[in-house]
Amino acid sequence: MIDDLTPELSKWPVPTVSASVLAEGTVVARGGPTDWITRIASISKVLTAYAGLVAVDELTIDLDEPAARPGATVRHLLSHAAGYPFNGEAPVVGVGVRRIYSNTGIERFADHLEGAAGMPFGRYLHEGVFEPLGMSVTSLRGSPAHHVMSTASDLARFARELLAPELVSRSAFDEMVTVQFEHLSGVVPGVGRFDPNPWGLGAEIKGDKRPHWSGTATSGATFGHFGGAGTFLWVDPDRSVAVIALTDREFGDWAMTEWPAFSDEMIRRYGASRPGQ
Repeated sequence: MIDDLTPELSKWPVPTVSASVLAEGTVVARGGPTDWITRIASISKVLTAYAGLVAVDELTIDLDEPAARPGATVRHLLSHAAGYPFNGEAPVVGVGVRRIYSNTGIERFADHLEGAAGMPFGRYLHEGVFEPLGMSVTSLRGSPAHHVMSTASDLARFARELLAPELVSRSAFDEMVTVQFEHLSGVVPGVGRFDPNPWGLGAEIKGDKRPHWSGTATSGATFGHFGGAGTFLWVDPDRSVAVIALTDREFGDWAMTEWPAFSDEMIRRYGASRPGQ
């Protein structure tokens, strides 16, 4: 039986909210219109990075090959370490100097993969990630950094993959959830400055960050992303729980009130530490 979260989600100060919760790879709770299609904003970055892992496994690209600006690699671009600003083509610091959250870096990665694969990035993303995972209504409608359209139901299929990867090799997946350039400090937009500011490939890693949008009960190994459109997806591999929530209200103070409390409650209900944790 799948628990209905609609009553508690209806208390959020948003016009529309949908959510899915997975435990051990199974949807155990959901609420709201889970087939509602909306822009998932920067959750797009995790999907874009996953296409990169597919390309690594196919030997189309290598994480440490040069890409975009001199001195930068694919790895730098995907971990916000290439020195690009939030938006804009002119670098603001040297490569590997600081963790600067950057839409541009992700976009330059997509350009690089498009050139290496010899096909439009949107097609590669669809054929390499959306189609095999059964994400039938998900599509790229603009920037690969922030303009994928999807649903809570489709993202639950992606979260299941993130809990137990089958589409990519374990070695490629481990790169994604391993902190890249671990000494780098930087800002999580709308949350705060952290030193260090751990990030994987496309996915933010919680680490020791306080406060954090995924709450206090999630483990430091938790990874995922939130979006400025009022969306989030996180996966806690130590609890084998994943949570997706999509709304139509821009990220703000309300989110840093509702999201952590909701996430903590989902861990309380559905999370269980693995042996040795």
